[in-house]
Amino acid sequence: MADLDQLKGKYQSVLNLMNQLGVRLQNLHLQDNKLFLKGNAKTKADSNRVWDQIKLIDKNYSQDLIAEIAYDTDSQPASQTAKTYTVKAGDTLSKIAKQHYGDANLYTRIFEANRDILRDPDKIQVGQILKIPA
Repeated sequence: MADLDQLKGKYQSVLNLMNQLGVRLQNLHLQDNKLFLKGNAKTKADSNRVWDQIKLIDKNYSQDLIAEIAYDTDSQPASQTAKTYTVKAGDTLSKIAKQHYGDANLYTRIFEANRDILRDPDKIQVGQILKIPA
């Protein structure tokens, strides 16, 4: 039979990291003889760091831990969000990349971010609204 204090002790470095990263702890209790840990991180990167720490402690964590580490998708810094650009006559992805990144060779960033509407990087149309990733 698992003990709450024993499991909290085992995963204390995870709890410490969550506190350090500002991950909001929503639940911490014993459920079905496992430590149930639920939190909400500010970013996906912070969530991943918590998971990495869990795996460092025990690769077979699923035997004694149930963890749900969500993250806020709308709290990314503005610099990490994509801008948009409306294609004008004479534009190419290279020209748009040069304008936004200072390097025409970075056109593939724009192409990859717009795969849902572009099939070929050489075929863009006037009026298309493209995402320009940071």
